Amino acid sequence: MAGKRKSSRAGLLLSLGSSALAVVRAVRQMRRIRGTQDTLSTVNAAAGLLPLITSALLILRRLRHRSPRPGH
Repeated sequence: MAGKRKSSRAGLLLSLGSSALAVVRAVRQMRRIRGTQDTLSTVNAAAGLLPLITSALLILRRLRHRSPRPGH
């Protein structure tokens, strides 16, 4: 059984930045596809956004709940 992984604040911020960049790219793709009136491609792009948004929200939650520990 694996132990709980600890991530540094810098690592979490880097992950958040890469997730945010992926969301921006996916939104651009969705806008481009939406102009073609291709419903299936639009739904596919929207479904692709969900894990990216979820990932960003999980990272934000970890950053918010990190408490500074004395001596660490």
